[in-house]
Amino acid sequence: MKHIRAMTLPELAAMLENMGQPAFRAKQLYGWLHQGAGYQQMSNLPKALRETLAAQYPLYIPQAVRRQASQRDGTIKYLWRLADGNCVETVLMRYHYGNTVCISSEVGCRMGCAFCASTLGGLVRRLEPQEMLDQVLYTQLDSGLPISHIVLMGIGEPLDNYENVLRFLSLVNSPEGMNISMRHISLSTCGIVPKIDALAQEKLQLTLSVSLHAPNDAVRDTIMPINRAYPVDILLDACRRYYAATSRRISFEYAMIQGVNDAPEHARELLQRLKGLPAHVNLIPLNRVEESPLKPSTRQAVAEFQRILTDGGISATVRRTLGGDIDASCGQLRRNYTKQQA
Repeated sequence: MKHIRAMTLPELAAMLENMGQPAFRAKQLYGWLHQGAGYQQMSNLPKALRETLAAQYPLYIPQAVRRQASQRDGTIKYLWRLADGNCVETVLMRYHYGNTVCISSEVGCRMGCAFCASTLGGLVRRLEPQEMLDQVLYTQLDSGLPISHIVLMGIGEPLDNYENVLRFLSLVNSPEGMNISMRHISLSTCGIVPKIDALAQEKLQLTLSVSLHAPNDAVRDTIMPINRAYPVDILLDACRRYYAATSRRISFEYAMIQGVNDAPEHARELLQRLKGLPAHVNLIPLNRVEESPLKPSTRQAVAEFQRILTDGGISATVRRTLGGDIDASCGQLRRNYTKQQA
């Protein structure tokens, strides 16, 4: 049975109509659900209806089992326990343009990227739409800070959970709900080409962020297993098709890894690969992962890499490091908590 907070407004209206309720009840109920209210708080709904809904569609509020707040920049990292006991991470980041929440789309991940803590335990399960929505909603409620932007860059590969992610996007974008603009949402993928093509046909006005991390197959094969299925040329062709369908500039994520992908020749090769594709490159200082031998590039290497790209006409910025005094790397907080519980 579909969770009540995963229902669209028309689906809620149909469900309530079957219960003999007037049409206006749907918008009332939808509004309450997207404020994080429990049934007892829905004061303008009849008591009998609230009792029926509570019996048929129980609500679960995720529990914050860990909450780490950075003393440096105000970043807050949450570890939410879900109804089945699994945990996922959510990060709230403060910028001059508003508050951004980075959410997880899966419990664990099966993509196997060498630099990421999220994938070390493999994929446990995919998140339901309301479990993604709850991360945005309850982070806002707990922090008291209005959320204006969302990035799907937490634990999991969003395009590996395609249908549930699409429904989440529809819910969080709904004018009757949280009403967060698609243009304020970024979706990150390691490069599942068929799903990039499918997403292009949706013509959503979100930002597609592609985790590239290497300019060629020889390097990318060593750090990202997905590249063996969808090599760099095939992935970039899909990005060109995505831009042609949506007219939305693509962001390329590039983790700077010492001695692996950070040499000037890598920057020059990347520059040639991206020529003619409206793109932005986001250079990311690597977060250390205890179980990985990979090390972050030096500041000098990052600066030179950026200079080569920008001098060549490609927009490139270095991601500001937030939450450096807490478990900043994606997957670390969940992994440390899991170890403690074992």
